[in-house]
Amino acid sequence: MREDLQKFIDTIPAVKDASRLKETFWINDRMISQAEERITMLHPDQIADARNRLERFAPYLEEVFPELRETKGIIESELRDIPGMKDFLNTAYGAEIEGRLMLKMDSHLPISGSVKARGGIYEVLKHGEDLALEAGLLKETDNYRMLAEPKFREFFGNYTVQVGSTGNLGMSIGIMSAKLGFHVIVHMSADAKQWKKDLLRGRGVEVIEYADDYCAAVEQGRKNSDADEMSYFVDDENSRNLFLGYSVAGERLKKQLDQQNIPVDSDHPLFVYIPCGIGGAPGGVTYGLKQIYGDHVHCFFTEPVHACCMLLGMATGLQDQVSVKDFGIDGRTDADGLAVGRPSAFVGKVVEPVLSGIATIEDKKLYDLMRGLLDREDIFIEPSACASFGALIHPAHLKRCLEKEGLSDKMKNATHIAWATGGNMVPEETRRAYLNMGLE
Repeated sequence: MREDLQKFIDTIPAVKDASRLKETFWINDRMISQAEERITMLHPDQIADARNRLERFAPYLEEVFPELRETKGIIESELRDIPGMKDFLNTAYGAEIEGRLMLKMDSHLPISGSVKARGGIYEVLKHGEDLALEAGLLKETDNYRMLAEPKFREFFGNYTVQVGSTGNLGMSIGIMSAKLGFHVIVHMSADAKQWKKDLLRGRGVEVIEYADDYCAAVEQGRKNSDADEMSYFVDDENSRNLFLGYSVAGERLKKQLDQQNIPVDSDHPLFVYIPCGIGGAPGGVTYGLKQIYGDHVHCFFTEPVHACCMLLGMATGLQDQVSVKDFGIDGRTDADGLAVGRPSAFVGKVVEPVLSGIATIEDKKLYDLMRGLLDREDIFIEPSACASFGALIHPAHLKRCLEKEGLSDKMKNATHIAWATGGNMVPEETRRAYLNMGLE
């Protein structure tokens, strides 16, 4: 362990617990009220720009992906009540959840079956649009359905898209890039599941496997891409385009809540719980929600005990200047989508004024929660997505956060949303294996 980090272990209880591989809960003491001047690296207009771009691409997406015909090319997931899971969490874990518990089912998003379908697909579409506009093949006023024509696939075939991934981001980047016609290379870390590699290869994607972790795969992917002037690297560690693609989820969720007549205001607080790897997806969703609901929404990340990089980066204030290995943590977790050892500095700085807290969870509980959700609601999500319930099973810590934000007397009117980040593309054989994990 790095000697200069001992002071954080001695002074910050959550860092101490995390370094000892104990489940913990960090409450962010750097939050800034929406009533105060906020510091941000992005502007809300950029979310509107991202939304408009996705709408321009909707006719193309509807054309090339039959599963999007019903939604006219809009990639969105269901928001569903899960009262049976609420009872399970309260009974099995003493969660003490009041109010309503819902599941945001990005686990069932069309095309690539995970939250990465938001940011990953958006960034590929933006890159394709930029190239086509620059080449004079496309105007923003055109019907983008024309992108399905062979001449565009031929054009994009001159270019390469590369990304480093533990799994789900690689799937969204790979599937979308290949559909447009790009040559795609996904650099996958040792944590990535074999079925995800197989699926990508079946879609014509080149997959390069690494015996090392996520950071090594990203570093090599970036290096390879930089050496090719016709290659574009999707930088999960620093990409604003990925972040903005995720942030559009905020206004999409508002529309769903409005349709279900669920209020969000000072008397009806909204709590959102999102699994966290490097931070792009949960950070983007949080940023988008905060732009809409301000102080009325309270967002929490959850990470595996063995890969709690965002907690360590934000609690110490050192962001990407520390990794889990600096604290003697191995970074190994069954939650492949969350197996990240060093957080994004970009995301950490953006969400620092608005994030309520970060919890950690043991791998074994992910499987128990997965079985509980399937048993009580007949919904399957992958183990890493079950981290969305991780903050809820720390009721004592959550109560401290509620007291800090003056919400203790509002919880009967609260809405809790667990963000399910992936799962419906998991092969049946792998599902059965997951469901038997930890039962020996």
